[in-house]
Order: sequence, then C-alpha cells, then structure tokens
Amino acid sequence: MKKLHKVLIEITALTTNIETNYPELYRSLDENPMTLPISQHPHMDKVVMQEYLESLKQMLGHYLEEHKSSK
Repeated sequence: MKKLHKVLIEITALTTNIETNYPELYRSLDENPMTLPISQHPHMDKVVMQEYLESLKQMLGHYLEEHKSSK
C-alpha cells in the first residue's frame, strides 16, 4: 500500500490536471457527494485518501468517456 505522502502527491497532481485541462469538471468537485465527508469531523487516513484518489480517477474517467462519446 502506498504511503500517505505519495497518495497526497497523486491527489494534488490529479486535481491540478483536472483544474488545468477540465475546468468545467473542476468546478463540480466541491459539490460532488463522493468528495464531501459525511461526518462533521471526518477521520482522514491513508485508506480514506486512497479512496478519494480513486473517486477522482473514476470521475475523470467517466467525464472523458461521456465527452468522447458525445463528439
């Protein structure tokens, strides 16, 4: 399993890529229920951050598939 630091670096790189290349998707990140913690004081650890990274990858993949098929 990846160290937390590596996961955070990947999250930063992916969100920067989304912000730069897909600004319309980036605007929706704050509103997406997958990215918002449910509890008021969420527990943030390596597993939670890895799940967040995977959800970002899935969102971007879904977005790219959706826009590829609409062209």
